[in-house]
Amino acid sequence: METNLILEGFKFMGLGMGTVFAFLIIMIIAMNLMSIIIHKFFPEPNLSDTVTDTKKDNKKIIAAITAAVSHHREG
Repeated sequence: METNLILEGFKFMGLGMGTVFAFLIIMIIAMNLMSIIIHKFFPEPNLSDTVTDTKKDNKKIIAAITAAVSHHREG
C-alpha cells in the first residue's frame, strides 16, 4: 500500500515539475519572439550619428553658457 502512495507522489512530482518546465520553455520562446519583433520594427539608432549630434549640442550649450556669463559680468 505504501509503495503505491510513493509512486503516486513521484507521478505528481513529475507532473508538476514537467508543467513548470514546459511553462518556462514556452515563456523563453515567447520572449525571444517578442525581442525579434521589437528589434525588427524598432531598430537601435546608429551611434555615430548620436555622437556627432551630441558634440554639436555640446558646442551650442557651451556657447550659450559663455554668453550668459559674459552678459552677467557686464551688467
